Amino acid sequence: MLYRKISNIIEQYLKDSSSGILLVDGARQVGKTFIIRHVGKKLFPNFIELNMLEDSQGSRLFGNIRTVEDFYIQVSMIAGKRMKEKDDTLIFIDEIQVYPHLLTMLKFLRDDDRFTYIASGSLLGVALSMTSSIPIGSIMAIHMYPLDFEEFLLANGFSRLAIDAIREKLRQHKSLDETAHARIMDLFRKYLIVGGLPQVVNAYLERKNIVEVRRIQKEIWKYYSLDASKYDKERKLCIQRIYSMIPSNMENKKKRVIVKDIEKDRKSRNTYDSYRDEFEYLIASGIALNVQAISNPRFPLIESSGKNLMKLYMNDPGLLTGILYGRNSKAILDDTASINLGAAYETAVACELAAHGFSLFYYDNKAKGEVDFLIDDYDSLSIVPLEIKSGKDYSIHSALNNLTSNDEYNVRKAYVLSNSREIKEKNKIIYMPIYSIMFFSNE
Repeated sequence: MLYRKISNIIEQYLKDSSSGILLVDGARQVGKTFIIRHVGKKLFPNFIELNMLEDSQGSRLFGNIRTVEDFYIQVSMIAGKRMKEKDDTLIFIDEIQVYPHLLTMLKFLRDDDRFTYIASGSLLGVALSMTSSIPIGSIMAIHMYPLDFEEFLLANGFSRLAIDAIREKLRQHKSLDETAHARIMDLFRKYLIVGGLPQVVNAYLERKNIVEVRRIQKEIWKYYSLDASKYDKERKLCIQRIYSMIPSNMENKKKRVIVKDIEKDRKSRNTYDSYRDEFEYLIASGIALNVQAISNPRFPLIESSGKNLMKLYMNDPGLLTGILYGRNSKAILDDTASINLGAAYETAVACELAAHGFSLFYYDNKAKGEVDFLIDDYDSLSIVPLEIKSGKDYSIHSALNNLTSNDEYNVRKAYVLSNSREIKEKNKIIYMPIYSIMFFSNE
């Protein structure tokens, strides 16, 4: 079974009888149902699973309920013999976004306190916007992502002891030896191909068949795109269009979304605001990561974020490389010089930062250039720029130099992450191997 860090959070929360109801959000196919089922069955002898998507397509037992008693009546029709006590009975409401009124009911179920509850959904950001009364204080929402690189290493046989040793060495800015570096870079390149979606990772581990990996990724890519039609039929074509543009945008020098490209009409007068709902769907559904532009970077970054420029990344590097390179994984594994892997490297970093609790920003200044990512450093109350390099020219970064040399921005340190092994520091800029991103944390 794949190890997921979020299982510890779920287990701790379920063991705390004073907690509210845990709500696990995330894109489809990231493993929410599996991990909740695994932890729930381990902790509770009476595990009751209710899938609202299946219910909506069948008997609709929960489609119109409005009271706690009505809810219990419907549950008893399914699993009455397993409805025991709070300490030994867990009710898992899966795909709760199908019935937004159940989100409001979570407060009343929590107040009733008869059983232990957990819920999950794939479009909770969208569903909550349709909910008249959000149960603030009664729930704790956490977001689940595909496997990050550390989880991918564990899945491929790395021990926690080895990862902790690497973490400590990189923390001290000590370079790994050639053998260790080569081994981790090999797995990082495989992570670019496979990504972190559990179904894909399991297929890779079982068969090591890239054709099978790409087939599953292609199905998930199509599924993500078609899923929009279930929740916004009027805007589905535009949502699908923007989603399909993400890989091609990643190949551009400036990877930001160009509004005029959405309709392929250079004379269009539409603005970012014209597509706010479409962007919001892609971000809220978890299938795209939003990176906001900052032109005047100061801590905290949220105060300086612009609303009219953004980059959208795929939620998984494997989906991106599947679209860009198809079955030809050799170019990625061999780090072929003629292939620019910058888009894949950046996507992997965006996924890592998001999974580790960072809000995503980048530096965009017409006069001074662009820096790939900016993050907040709450210890020093300053910003930290990140530049991602996939080639051998990792020491060339004029925009980063301009940013770090401007005293007005109070940049105390910056990072260049590349496939180079050696760790070194020069003029506030720390050069580190790309895999060190797995140890950046905002949690």
